[in-house]
Amino acid sequence: MDLEEKIQESETRIFKAVFPNTTNHYDTLFGGTAMHLMDEVAFITATRFSRKRVVTVSSDRIDFTKPIPAGSIIELIGRVVHIGNTSLKVQVDIFIEEMYSFHREKAINGTFTFVAVDENKIPVKVL
Repeated sequence: MDLEEKIQESETRIFKAVFPNTTNHYDTLFGGTAMHLMDEVAFITATRFSRKRVVTVSSDRIDFTKPIPAGSIIELIGRVVHIGNTSLKVQVDIFIEEMYSFHREKAINGTFTFVAVDENKIPVKVL
């Protein structure tokens, strides 16, 4: 399997419904909840790519461009965008889908950096 195929195979997609217990006083998804879901998808993507233990070392930038209202369906998509020696970056996009229409738009995107580690938490090569 070449590198591009490995990247494609590790792409991770998760769907969630936005329920009231995950929203703020504006009735939109809590930013912290979105970040938690994004880090989880990024972790799964990084693990599927490397098949090694990985730890989050940073979230480089997260842009909240659209509020996500309660009652929406969201799709989180994680994709490896950079591979270093012991680290890799995963971009995660969140798309909003209205439950009762076909309208879909990107709401949030961010990049997370992971380092591959051994059982002693020492960095190891990603590939």
